[in-house]
Amino acid sequence: MPSPVFSAAHTAAPADLALPQHTPLVAAVRDGLVESVHYGSAVALGADGSVAATAGDPLAPFYPRSALKPLQAVAMVRAGLELPADLLALAAASHSGASAHRDGALRILELHGLAPMDLENSTDLPYGTAEREDWLRTGGSATQITQNCSGKHAAMVATCKINGWPVRGYLDPSHPLQQLVAETVIDLTGEEPATLSTDGCGTPLFALTLGGMARAFGRIARAAAASLDGNDDDVSPEAAVGLAMQQHPEMVAGEGRDVTALMRLVPGAVAKDGFEGVQLVGLPDGSAVAVKISDGGDRARMPATVRLLEALGVDAGPLAGIATSPVLGGGHPVGQLLATDFLNTNQSTPDNEAL
Repeated sequence: MPSPVFSAAHTAAPADLALPQHTPLVAAVRDGLVESVHYGSAVALGADGSVAATAGDPLAPFYPRSALKPLQAVAMVRAGLELPADLLALAAASHSGASAHRDGALRILELHGLAPMDLENSTDLPYGTAEREDWLRTGGSATQITQNCSGKHAAMVATCKINGWPVRGYLDPSHPLQQLVAETVIDLTGEEPATLSTDGCGTPLFALTLGGMARAFGRIARAAAASLDGNDDDVSPEAAVGLAMQQHPEMVAGEGRDVTALMRLVPGAVAKDGFEGVQLVGLPDGSAVAVKISDGGDRARMPATVRLLEALGVDAGPLAGIATSPVLGGGHPVGQLLATDFLNTNQSTPDNEAL
């Protein structure tokens, strides 16, 4: 018997579902004609926390997805996790699944007397295209170690082991580890989550605002910069995570990934992407930007981000290679993916004051 066909009547969104008031951020232009438009929302915060620019609906709660990982890593360092810088960067990573990433996750486990069977994240093939093809070519299959969040999960079970907390069930929101993560997220963002869900890898996921997430990344990047300027050997958890990500951007994402490239090109930047079109960047003076692409389109994330960084005075010249991508026709460039003139720099609006 054929499978039932689902009609629009069965799949339509509820009438009372709140839709964010997104605005056009990025356009795909083919031979001078706008072919596609990616809507979204964004915010840029100055070094003093003031709102430098906004677009769309920056107060609408959204799920930061993997952009939460640096905040989760800060929580784990606060709980006593100590790792070499490359492995701490991996704890904040959505890695491509290269051998360095897989081996790194295993090293975290081995350092704490743990094994892959202790992980409770979902299984997946390597995230990077080349890494996935190499893995499949050698007969590999979807595992927890190759899943892009394995560094974070290895660090989570290690943190449990250090503190004598149960390893089994470490993803439950009531677990001491996840309670500490929740407290840390509130502290770094300066706001209470609007709601709680579950991320793709199984960790608790908080709905926050773009402004709150930007504040958190600004704090992490500023702490890292301050630790380099001072003579104090006592590095804060925020600084430890920020420095690790800056020193090992290849562990945070991977070769050929735009987030890795951005941290190499912008000195002192702390950057992290997230599924469904999310991008966060903190700068060493404490300023930061946050982007959410409404349709989840990954290709629109970086053009909008570079436009925001320009608004904060960052020289976008070195970022030209990641600020756009070609639109192809017959295998040849016939257009570009371009950020629109989306920034609202009028700071007198109530919404901007509320951020």
